[in-house]
Amino acid sequence: MNVKSTTFYTLLLLLQSVWAYSQTEKGSLQGKVLNSLGEPAVYVSVLLKGTQNGTATNAQGEFTLNAKEGSYSLIFTSIEYQAREIPVQVKAGQTLTLPAITLQGSSQKLSEVTVSDHKQPSYKVDIPSSSLRLKTPLLETPQNIQVVTGKLLADQQIFDMSEGVARNVSGVTSLEHWGNYVRLNMRGSRVAPFRNGMNVEMQWGPLSEDMSMVERVEFVKGPAGFMLAHGEPSGFYNVVTKKPTGQTKGEVTFTLGSFDTYRSTLDLDGKMSKDGKLLYRINLMGQLKGSHRDFEFNNRYSVAPVLTYQFSDQTSLTAEYTYQYSRMSAIGSAYVFSPNGYGDLPDNATTAEPGMDPTDIKDHSLFLTLNHQLNSDWKLTAQLAYFRYDQTGSSLWPVANTMQKDGSVMRGISIWDALGESKLGQVFVNGEFQTGPITHRVLAGLDMGNKHYMADWNQGFSFDTPENPYNVYDPVHGTGIIPVFDRSKSLRQRAGMGNVVDQSYSAVYLQDELRFFEDKVRLTLAGRYTTVKDTKYTQVAEADKFSPRLGLNVSVTKGMSVYALYDQAFVPQSGTTKEGKGLDPIEGNNMEVGLKKEWFGGKWNTTVSVYQITKQNMKLPDPDNVNFSIQVGENQAKGLEFDVKGEILPGLNLTVNYAYTNSEITEDENDENIGNLTPGFAKHNTNAWLAYELRNSSLKGLGFSLGYQYLLERSTWSWAGASGKDALPDYFRMDGSVSWRNEKFRVALNINNLLDEYLYSGSAYADYYYWQTEPGRNFRLSVGYQF
Repeated sequence: MNVKSTTFYTLLLLLQSVWAYSQTEKGSLQGKVLNSLGEPAVYVSVLLKGTQNGTATNAQGEFTLNAKEGSYSLIFTSIEYQAREIPVQVKAGQTLTLPAITLQGSSQKLSEVTVSDHKQPSYKVDIPSSSLRLKTPLLETPQNIQVVTGKLLADQQIFDMSEGVARNVSGVTSLEHWGNYVRLNMRGSRVAPFRNGMNVEMQWGPLSEDMSMVERVEFVKGPAGFMLAHGEPSGFYNVVTKKPTGQTKGEVTFTLGSFDTYRSTLDLDGKMSKDGKLLYRINLMGQLKGSHRDFEFNNRYSVAPVLTYQFSDQTSLTAEYTYQYSRMSAIGSAYVFSPNGYGDLPDNATTAEPGMDPTDIKDHSLFLTLNHQLNSDWKLTAQLAYFRYDQTGSSLWPVANTMQKDGSVMRGISIWDALGESKLGQVFVNGEFQTGPITHRVLAGLDMGNKHYMADWNQGFSFDTPENPYNVYDPVHGTGIIPVFDRSKSLRQRAGMGNVVDQSYSAVYLQDELRFFEDKVRLTLAGRYTTVKDTKYTQVAEADKFSPRLGLNVSVTKGMSVYALYDQAFVPQSGTTKEGKGLDPIEGNNMEVGLKKEWFGGKWNTTVSVYQITKQNMKLPDPDNVNFSIQVGENQAKGLEFDVKGEILPGLNLTVNYAYTNSEITEDENDENIGNLTPGFAKHNTNAWLAYELRNSSLKGLGFSLGYQYLLERSTWSWAGASGKDALPDYFRMDGSVSWRNEKFRVALNINNLLDEYLYSGSAYADYYYWQTEPGRNFRLSVGYQF
């Protein structure tokens, strides 16, 4: 064991000793909050009046709160309920269990309260999900964390992660996609996908999450050492899936849309045992979805059951299984190609052929989560996850060196069968103790993972012949030769050694949040020691690193805080240069300052942050040969981000964001590279979504929404686009909706791309351009019923 890891473990033992010595200096409160029907009131804010000490009820309406000895007033607040205040007496070393607290509905009728979405009542939340491992409210965290709520996703009628989720967070872009794969970019580089706190990133996959099973999506900006340090320092997004709430309720929706889109979802939630210890939730989805391009489709269904068993007041076990299936046209059928520049083909152009075999994707995932309250101050969480991604299909791309200036080209099709498996595990403890006037909130844990991906890309054919090529400007379909792939051998045999990607990692971490001056000042000290081994296409990369983290958050007023953060990350890299040299790992750090402000009693908030991310050894495609890589000495991404979320007036919900991003090479062996922009970002990125619902008139329940997405100075994923040559044009899209709801029903009509703009993303590649178009003006009409 080296010096860094020895220091880390010593610090952990010292903190445990201090906790054991001083844990009796505080007492605790616990209880359960109910609505007037006796059902759990979930995600209600619980605050000790006159302090910054607060929490929120969980999915069972329960809460636990630690405090110094003394007399307090406990305040319960929520948009859905009338605020309530009760006196409490805390005694050191004792746990006070309060009788059930009942909250009455707000100004709306009780029936409206009971059918509303308690978990996501607006576009704003105050508490991160438990899968982020933090017990601190978002206002008090020394980091920019933005949450896209389930209500916002429903209002925008977003079907899955590959659609418009990114528009709701400053600086997040999605320039291209491959079928059902999601590739989001933020702060100058890709962000890693998480689900329920687990890093699920694969070489390709897993299948993008369908929103029918999603409760919220959390975007964590910066390296975030408290979650995972061996990732890009830009951050990650965490998809939080729906869990049982203990309430008996359900919802069914039906959706019709342009391009022969038909979709239905069912959400059932309730108790499976009379004593309420065994809870269930199941989400079902079925979808038939065409495209504005011929021969393209994406039909999906998903089954997502969840069971929670409450062994006791201290211990629960949750088992969650998700199966997602997709049958879609060949991967890459969304791309078009031209020798003369972007956008010179109609938005429904395609190189696909009728009669091609579809691509089938079967995606399984299983989570087991154990929660155990060790005592009033300490909680243990253990989680195991297994992912299996199975794909049988093909992909389309032009045959190399066949594109001609007159638009003639030979279209290539290659097999793409793949299998991805991930085995993930984590265990961590959250605790709190006192040393004199200082409160410590401790997070410590262990992460481990093993990921394996193999694919067959070895069989490729051409639809066309040199004597009869395809012409992008005068397309003729139905004449191409559709090949038959040889699948007589197993995928493992076909993949061989060259098409295999493996990764294994393990990490230990410790974080202490020290709270001073009645919790108004919060200093975070953390460290993470990670070891990683990557094998990618026979190239092996191993690395280990200690990543420190330092954060400060200060409450200027009750609803306003300022913060500063220094965090590190690293990314092992496999691959070679054209000279045959292996690649060094990325090492990066993030320096950031920001301001967070709650407005009008917490109904809406604003976040402003300024950051600088410095990375060494960034890997980029070799501009002379895309089969190899180059590394630049140092790259810096700088930017400013601004987000507004919440209910700014009664019935008026809003999310607005803006980001300025600039990423360029600052040091390199080749002086000509210094100052060049790195690919993959929009310098200016701004989005908004405004939703208003009438509440006090004869048209009560009628709602209107309008939103836009605006990207300026877009670069592509290639060096040419980053330097300004062949860069993408500015992007502007406007969407809107009209809706109506009452106690049981909801009807919504969404119109996307209201201005019927020609929208696309793509890049220059070899001797041609490629891009993907979005559909012109299109609609989605949904009807929902709650019961």
